[in-house]
This record gives sequence, C-alpha cells and structure tokens, in this order.
Amino acid sequence: MLKVKRIQPKTGWYLAGFADGEGSFNISFRKRDDYSFPWKVSLCFNISQRDPVILSLFKRHLECGTMRQRRDGVWYFEVNNFRSIRENVIPFFRRFGFLSAKKKRDFAKFVKLAGIIEDGGHLTSDGVEEILEIRSDMNDGGKRKYSAEEILDRVEAWESSETVRRTAREGG
Repeated sequence: MLKVKRIQPKTGWYLAGFADGEGSFNISFRKRDDYSFPWKVSLCFNISQRDPVILSLFKRHLECGTMRQRRDGVWYFEVNNFRSIRENVIPFFRRFGFLSAKKKRDFAKFVKLAGIIEDGGHLTSDGVEEILEIRSDMNDGGKRKYSAEEILDRVEAWESSETVRRTAREGG
C-alpha cells in the first residue's frame, strides 16, 4: 500500500495538477469467453505524453503501473491492476485532489466504481447496469467500443444460458 503521507507535497500537487489536465479515469468492458461472466470489467488510470519523464514520476511516486511507447512515439502510463488502484491511485488522489470540477467528478465516479467492483457488483446484471449508468457521463461520454445495450444484451443472454444449465443440472 502506498504511503501517501511520505510523498513530498510539492511533488504530489505537481503530479495531481498534471493529471488534472492530462490524466484519465476509465472503466472498460472486454468480452471474455474464458471467464465465468461474459465481460471483464476493469478500472484504469492513464496518461499519455511524448516525453516519458513526467510519466516516470507517476510510476515512481504511485509505486505501480506500467509504461510503454506506442508506435507513434507517444509514451503511455497506465494503472489497471485493481489492487494498485485501490491501494495507490485512489489514496494518492484523495490526498492530492483536483481543481477542475470535471476531474473531481470523474474521480468521484471512479471511486464509486471501485467500490462496486470490490463488492462484486461487476458480476451481476444489476451491478453492470449501475456501472454503465455511472460510466455514461464520465470523460464527457467518451468513445466506447461497446454500447451499454450490447453489454446488457450479452449479460442477459449469459444469465439465460446459466438458468438453462442450472435447471438441467438440477434435473428440472
């Protein structure tokens, strides 16, 4: 767990300000046929820049995440490990908050989503509906690979097939 009080305030506020303008808090849905649930639901904090120096500071001070360079030369820092998000990213940004109302709002929603996932809500249709509702206006709507309808249709189809399998197992 990140010892957020050990981070120098000057550095913490600098990184928070940088993330306020350039960072992004996201939740993604990935189709998975090898999971017990049809979607892998993941939280992610990321920042991309041409110069990797500041991103290295995030990696060092958050004590988590990965850095990689895309083909176009842009560097990308991301944290998508749930434990690292709960124990490092969220405590860091709780201490070193944001000035912009938009980033404050997105971060509050990100924290709420983390709570739903921690409670297992991402593995139920009601939880997925709640996640999609929260996600709908994060990052100004953003571009989505899968629509809410696609996600819910796949969950409903999975639930129907689970009911059929359960009934068959029970001999009914």
